[in-house]
Amino acid sequence: MSLKYSLLPPYRTDKTMAVSMALPFSLSWLDLAALVLFIATWWGYGWLTDRRQGSPVSLNQHMMRIRIRWMTNMLYRDNRVMDSMLIGHLIHSVSFFASTTVLVLAGLLGVLASAEASHKVVMELGFTQPTERTLFEMKLVLLLGIFVYSFFCFTWAVRQFNYTIALVGGAPLEPGEEATITAKAAAKMMTLAITSFNRGLRGYYYAFASLGWMVHPYIFMGLVVLVTYVLWRRQFRSAAFDAVARYTAQGMGESPTHARERLSKGI
Repeated sequence: MSLKYSLLPPYRTDKTMAVSMALPFSLSWLDLAALVLFIATWWGYGWLTDRRQGSPVSLNQHMMRIRIRWMTNMLYRDNRVMDSMLIGHLIHSVSFFASTTVLVLAGLLGVLASAEASHKVVMELGFTQPTERTLFEMKLVLLLGIFVYSFFCFTWAVRQFNYTIALVGGAPLEPGEEATITAKAAAKMMTLAITSFNRGLRGYYYAFASLGWMVHPYIFMGLVVLVTYVLWRRQFRSAAFDAVARYTAQGMGESPTHARERLSKGI
């Protein structure tokens, strides 16, 4: 016989098992608290970073200003092949994640189809807490739902990038009021596409955090907090944020012609 041990305290005593009878899917109150923290943190962080206005200013907000500058500079280029190639590179990246997500979903469906054997294997690990099969299946369904959400975000991002290409192709050749309106529309459409892409990527991060639920609700909550801190730091306190914020603080209000004149004078 193998000796099963864990450094974490058991979270299903006789008392909690009696209380959990009132909750669906054999949930304990600790499981429920971890799940609520997961949903609230994911939604709250997404709301904080997907805003296009307000304080604190995130890296995404700075990047939106840069995209407006990109689309405005495009109007001053006779050859816009480079702009189409750059957008095509973004579409390729999103398509890669969409295809990868399909493979992940296929694997999770396979695990869910053989839930009885999978539950037995996971419960035999030395560092997992015993859970009922119903709760184990719910954890798999949570993972499945996260990746389904990410897949829809990726595919919607691809479509929005296609709309962006149409706006770039329809931009007037001569700068003017119509061209400026088109440039802002293309920048906004690209920002919407990248926002959808970021939401899909965020789903991957929180899917990794949800794996901690397989071990223990405390591990689940700890990983949710850790993932959120890592994402927050990249958005508001990273070297990438400093570099982009420094760029947007200098010369972003100038037209491309004035900017070239300033640089030629060494100012």
